[in-house]
Amino acid sequence: MHAARRVPPRRVVVIGPHILDILGRPVEEIPPGQGSVRLEEIRLTAAGTAAGAAVDLAKLDARVSAFGAIGSDLAGDMVLAALARYNIDTSGLVRKPGTQTSATMLPIRGNGERPALHVPGATRLFQFDDIDLARLQDLDAVLLGGPDALAGLCADELATIVKTAQAEGALVAIDVLHPGNVKAFERLSPAVAGADWFWPNSDQLLALTGRADLELAISDVLALGTAGVAVTLGADGCLVTSGNGDVTHIPAIKASVVDTTGCGDSFNAGMLTGLLLGCDPVDAAWLGVACGALVATGLGSDAGIVSLDQVIDCLGAANGEVAERIRAHRAANEEDGGT
Repeated sequence: MHAARRVPPRRVVVIGPHILDILGRPVEEIPPGQGSVRLEEIRLTAAGTAAGAAVDLAKLDARVSAFGAIGSDLAGDMVLAALARYNIDTSGLVRKPGTQTSATMLPIRGNGERPALHVPGATRLFQFDDIDLARLQDLDAVLLGGPDALAGLCADELATIVKTAQAEGALVAIDVLHPGNVKAFERLSPAVAGADWFWPNSDQLLALTGRADLELAISDVLALGTAGVAVTLGADGCLVTSGNGDVTHIPAIKASVVDTTGCGDSFNAGMLTGLLLGCDPVDAAWLGVACGALVATGLGSDAGIVSLDQVIDCLGAANGEVAERIRAHRAANEEDGGT
């Protein structure tokens, strides 16, 4: 009998922005003066490139721990309560007195567009000393979501987080929150260089690299030493590098779009789940695209996704061969874990 390997739930740490989203739909205009408009739906969710992905990862069978900063206010209580609904470990969240929790108001238009009114809040105050690096042991993966928004961490500190997690055998992926620019990327580059994956959207990647061509921008990131890049393209799906550096386009899966909030975070959760199951990058990206399609069908970053089985079934309707390969990887993991 050989040593048992870990099976889902995988242990994943997310580090980065934890934001309270207040969403309403459909909003076609803001009424003048003291006027009011009745909406079909208003929701509050734990969102952001860390918290939003954490919720989706928990739904996809991961055991998730969250690290970041929130305020000592009611909004912070709501973020904690929202994460607790999915059994996410929030002991790594620090509360910053006198600062409000990062929050966003999102009046969602009838076509799914989402203008945002945002307060940066406590996210900017998260510091290196707030992280117990000993807790980055015995992990399957670390998602460093939105390090560009973590103004309290310098380039070397972000890189140290990546190196520490990788030294413990964890897969490390990085996403960004803001539109970005070349100067911002200079700060992020040491961390991105050491990561297994970089997962920006297309606008972010072009702005960060200063390129006008996505494949050249991807090449710039790979030249840093990053093992792989996946770029989300909104309604056009994504681009993903395979093991040999070739770029593959994966189309979006058709969905009845209600709200696009959190689609990128859900892509990250799905692709990370696929990679941890042992899927190749292209199949893992297909799982991410399926997650994005599902989240777009409801209001808020925690909408749409119910379970890993449901996501694989959704993918199966668009690409049955990939779905079957993912099911096979999942079954193999379960069999190995039980031997």
